[in-house]
Amino acid sequence: MPWFVKIEKGIVNKPVFDQYIPAHAAYVKDLIARGHEAKTGYWAEYGGGMLLFRAESLDEARAIVAADPLIQNHCVEYELHEWRVVVE
Repeated sequence: MPWFVKIEKGIVNKPVFDQYIPAHAAYVKDLIARGHEAKTGYWAEYGGGMLLFRAESLDEARAIVAADPLIQNHCVEYELHEWRVVVE
């Protein structure tokens, strides 16, 4: 299964963003339970973050991202890319 990365930038103020963090954490835990090997985090030096996960296809990756509470509640702008690992 290929790796995909959602690189995101926050577009709402912190109190609005923070209210969706519990739902986002539950969403990521569900991805992990379903075998997508998801990892999520934020940039230490400025606003924004990243979600790394596996999916069968770009279409599945798009559907996974669309289900993220941060996307559904318009908290972030994002780019989605397939990440091709060169060395493991």
